[in-house]
Amino acid sequence: MNAIEIRGLKKSFRGLYALDGLDMTVPVGAIYGFIGENGSGKSTTEKLLCGHLVPDSGKMKLFGKSYKDAAIRYRVGALIENTGCFPNSSIYQNLMMQAINLTLDNPNEEIQRVLKIVRMEDEAKLKFKKCSLGMKQRIGIAMALLGDPALLILDEPINGLDTDGMRIMREILLDITQNCGCTVLISSHILGELEKIATHYGIIRQGKMVQELTAAEMEGRCRMFTSIKADDMQTAFLTLRQKYDNVKAEEGYVRVYDVNDTEGIVDTLMKSGCIPGEVTKNRIGLEEYYIDLMSKKGA
Repeated sequence: MNAIEIRGLKKSFRGLYALDGLDMTVPVGAIYGFIGENGSGKSTTEKLLCGHLVPDSGKMKLFGKSYKDAAIRYRVGALIENTGCFPNSSIYQNLMMQAINLTLDNPNEEIQRVLKIVRMEDEAKLKFKKCSLGMKQRIGIAMALLGDPALLILDEPINGLDTDGMRIMREILLDITQNCGCTVLISSHILGELEKIATHYGIIRQGKMVQELTAAEMEGRCRMFTSIKADDMQTAFLTLRQKYDNVKAEEGYVRVYDVNDTEGIVDTLMKSGCIPGEVTKNRIGLEEYYIDLMSKKGA
């Protein structure tokens, strides 16, 4: 079963389509990285899934049932744009107001549960206005986790966080999927961080899905390259270009793409009298893959 199934989804604003026939599939248990430039339709999709907007046409299913099903809607938690917390109230008080709004049977127990998940058990009495950006994002996730949802929708939760804040957020999201049995749909522009946790990706452009793939498929499609620094970079570049099809001078290195033969590259340079000082094997990451894919689509 899939947590999300979208087929032919359309949504327009004043005659302009934000979504133009979007198809999307998110498997149960996935951390689905939702990727696209500003204005591509990510936030519109998330708001439609949460019921904040009404689609023009198309179909949306959550866990095999219509997104309009009240029982299904109750299984969805979301953090979109901001937490909606009262600044002068404590973290605990904000969570209690949301728990009451959701008519939870054991609100105090549920608040303690979600505070533990987001690593904030000791900050419950702190006023929201005194929290850092990273803390506020974690509070938003705690709010979304109240009621133990099966699907969590997060819009840019790691943007603006420092290194430690992003690390904590990664740990929380992995914990949510691995130990809480929750599927996560997350959008972000920080693709290097998304690459560390996502199990699936959906790349959207101009309201249409460009590509969906698993993390394993993405890794398999990401091109391998060898980076070289030598005593004579110009000679190194010209020598390697004579033997290999795809050689580029990039970021202070000579890079040979799609060749898994480091020894052969070094041997070629040595025979030409060019001494390599640094040779490293790498693979294109998610960000470079995304940029390359967009350029091929006519960006």
